[in-house]
Amino acid sequence: MKNIVLFGAGKSATCLIDYLSRSCQENQWMLTVADANADVLNKKLSVLPAVQAAQVNVQNPPEWTPLIEKADLVISLLPPALHILIARTCLLKLKNLLTASYIDAGIESLQKEIEAKGLLFLCEMGLDPGIDHMSAMVLIDRIHAGNGHISSFRSHTGGLVAPESDDNPWHYKISWNPRNVVRAGSAGAIYKENRKITQIGYQHIFENTGMVSDRWAGTYAFYPNRDALAYMPIYGLEDADTFIRTTLRHPDFCRGWKDIVASGLTDDQQPISASVKTIADWSQSLRSRLNGFNRPLFDFLGLFENNPLPKGVYSSADVLQQLIEKKWEMRESDKDMIVMLHELEYTVGQKKHSMKSSLVVIGEDHLRTAMAKTVGLPLGIAARLVLENKIQLKGLHIPIIPEIYLPVLKELDQHGIRFHETVS
Repeated sequence: MKNIVLFGAGKSATCLIDYLSRSCQENQWMLTVADANADVLNKKLSVLPAVQAAQVNVQNPPEWTPLIEKADLVISLLPPALHILIARTCLLKLKNLLTASYIDAGIESLQKEIEAKGLLFLCEMGLDPGIDHMSAMVLIDRIHAGNGHISSFRSHTGGLVAPESDDNPWHYKISWNPRNVVRAGSAGAIYKENRKITQIGYQHIFENTGMVSDRWAGTYAFYPNRDALAYMPIYGLEDADTFIRTTLRHPDFCRGWKDIVASGLTDDQQPISASVKTIADWSQSLRSRLNGFNRPLFDFLGLFENNPLPKGVYSSADVLQQLIEKKWEMRESDKDMIVMLHELEYTVGQKKHSMKSSLVVIGEDHLRTAMAKTVGLPLGIAARLVLENKIQLKGLHIPIIPEIYLPVLKELDQHGIRFHETVS
């Protein structure tokens, strides 16, 4: 019997757990889900067969190392900073690892050891990063196979609220890790546009927005996302004139969040002064930015109320996270929406072409969200393919290789996760 161990049972894990549970039943495998929150484990696992729960403190390796020792495959949906703890133990115990997070410096430093031990560490295997890579490479490889030259590549992804559940002035509700919502954009961005390289710091990310529109996806604002240039050689587009990866939001969200970032209310490093007693004290730096547009946004979040600061908060990011978790919480009947759009310009011979490839996924409810589906299913499908020896790669990888992206995208299509293409 093969054993899968999944670390993390949060918002993005629901559909992954469902998928792995079915796979375990079909193949007589066993799934163990490990998390620090016993309530979350009980709610998500109580009715699922072939699944065991393990309440563990991830900061205490002796609690969970035995789980990895017995595993044939490990999946981590923990916060990105904790992946390295799991990764090091997987190396020590000779276990393959899958994550949905970006490869960071810590994981990258293990590359030679991963290869030397003949293991597979497959990262960036969720939505963004993940489905974005796979769906982009299908287009890029097809164009290159037809002797096309790609001059412009733009990729946009947004975790949004479905139109039928859009009932607040921010046009946003939380369907993934709320801390990541608070700190979104904090890595800054670097991209190439019309042969010019632009680098933007966190303080100005939400000031540098554009608009994108598509028949299937709709119209949204976008802001640049992380280091796009790093993916140019990975995608084989080193000589493209334009290469940018972005995040989609409603325009009102970007205009309001810009002021919150500029006021320092997303800072997660500096402790809050002991003289700050209320929410209104804490948000004082935001008052100078008030205007007729953003006042309803800030009032909705309760940013100027005289309520006492929440207990146990250390930084501004802690306070803001607690506020948005309450105000942007999804009700049981609420649905979220994932929108992804690739825009490519290319030539074949002397003829110019423009292509759009778009994906729209609507969630079922507040648990089986579009976010949980698009983050979890690629991981689950890849896990099954690895255990069935249909993916036999070794080393540190992301899903840009046909051996990974072709079978994963094929099965995602069966789950309704499919792209619509238009070429002109």
